[in-house]
Amino acid sequence: MLGLLLMPAQGWAAPDLSEHAPPMAVGYKLERIGATTRLSLDLSSSVTANATVLEAPDRVIIDLPEVNFQIDPLAGHLKPDRDPLIRSFRFGLFAPGRSRIVIDLAGPATVAKLATTSIAGGDPSRMVIELAKVDRGTFHKAVLVDAPPAPPATTATISDQAPDATALPLVVIDPGHGGVDPGASGLDGVVEKNIVFDFSTMLADKLKATGRYRVRLTRTDDSFVSLGDRVRIARDSNAALFVSVHADTLTVNGSVTGATVYTSSDKASDAEAARVADAENQSDQAAGVQAEPEKPDVNDILFDLTRRETRTYSHLFQRTLVGYWQKIARLNKNPERSAGFMVLKAPDVPSVLLELGYLSSDKDVKNLTSTEWRDGATGSIVNAIDSFFAPRHPTTNGTATIPAAPAGATRTAGHADEARATN
Repeated sequence: MLGLLLMPAQGWAAPDLSEHAPPMAVGYKLERIGATTRLSLDLSSSVTANATVLEAPDRVIIDLPEVNFQIDPLAGHLKPDRDPLIRSFRFGLFAPGRSRIVIDLAGPATVAKLATTSIAGGDPSRMVIELAKVDRGTFHKAVLVDAPPAPPATTATISDQAPDATALPLVVIDPGHGGVDPGASGLDGVVEKNIVFDFSTMLADKLKATGRYRVRLTRTDDSFVSLGDRVRIARDSNAALFVSVHADTLTVNGSVTGATVYTSSDKASDAEAARVADAENQSDQAAGVQAEPEKPDVNDILFDLTRRETRTYSHLFQRTLVGYWQKIARLNKNPERSAGFMVLKAPDVPSVLLELGYLSSDKDVKNLTSTEWRDGATGSIVNAIDSFFAPRHPTTNGTATIPAAPAGATRTAGHADEARATN
């Protein structure tokens, strides 16, 4: 099967043709050759790539210099039983100057061949990834040889001084997924990472325009940011509010529509909330990153009080956001839910996760791709944020300000308090 980009993909941007532009991947081919499976990519110039394998689940990771993938982002969504070795594959920017291909395996397999050769003696090249089936013992030994490199940590610049109580509150907007992690996909080829980035960018611009907030995005382009780094950005920046933006999809019921606002909890409010949290918590795995081991909560009274107060503020903003959203846009029939979302783990930053709608619903997709709808929906969030902050501190010249963190929270450079607490 040969896949070539004949039409611009959703979120497509004109390629950079300058001398120092990264090479482009303009086509792919997946084929079965004897006992092996071969995935080939056609590139505008040669690259050097490295392969590693991971298990639980079984994956092949191909790391390479930055590549401009001009290939349909849904190309790797294969039909069941399309290939005996590959379930699916995805690709994209992994870190500045680095791209990654992640291949989900149907069973243990190793890279029998990884090579890039010139096409007809010119710059255009073809990278060939050839996989061969192996037994579990052999695969496990290959996993133990080494691990793929992790992305560099993304952190804010920290001051040694306590945050200025008179400073404008910082709101961190978190566009979910990105880069090699596309998130959910839906009707008309829409991809979650692009939908939520466009929405988050508009929201950030509107918040900045009020003059009442400082605003930070966890990602400013189509790049991957780990779940742990998203939380660290909020904490290291002394954020007063964290809003993670996502979009859901369903394979069994395309009639389900509307937005849902989630908060963090130790136990999911219902089965649907548990499903969504489990899906969103797979972002690092989707990018071929080993999940950070969770540290057990330390039995500390201050930490417990801080987290409890933070969750109270989170629920308050959840209720406020639902109230403003329903005036402008459609809500899910059960719009206030909670579950163990990793990205909402900060114990001292009020945090919510907003699922804008369902990419499996034609009604929601029509809205999510509409500039007019996004304008109204982002406006409702700005109103909700205004309402959330206003009563918590007297206003000065019409500008609402509050402390950078809930009362009782103490954050210092480098997270000195993490001896008591954990993300």
